[in-house]
Amino acid sequence: MPQVTPIYGPTNPTPTQAAKASVKYYGSVIELKPEMEEKYRKLHSEVWPEVTAAIAKAHIRNYHIFVAELAGKRYLFSFFEYTGTDSEADFAGMAKDPTIRDKWWPLTDACQIRLPGTPTNQQWLAMEQVMHID
Repeated sequence: MPQVTPIYGPTNPTPTQAAKASVKYYGSVIELKPEMEEKYRKLHSEVWPEVTAAIAKAHIRNYHIFVAELAGKRYLFSFFEYTGTDSEADFAGMAKDPTIRDKWWPLTDACQIRLPGTPTNQQWLAMEQVMHID
């Protein structure tokens, strides 16, 4: 598929403009293993307090995960807002949390199939923002 050049305007800020915003928006996608969907749904119906605390500590809020079926496969779509000033450090700190790293992610990662093009150090494939309206 050919690479499409981003088009920026009043409802799609440039990366520089987005970086200066007090709230940053993140969207990502991953495939859901059909045989693991029930387990994944159960885990997310009552997320552990340690996980929600680590998310809050990383300055993440308004976190959503959606599921959709496309061409016979199930996909998870994630969206959250980041309100901190150093996402790299905050996300790395979350990855060092023993509950997240050693307990939660092994359970949830086992339910997922990484998509082609996902960077080696990431589980979910980042989505590009093409519109933002407050």
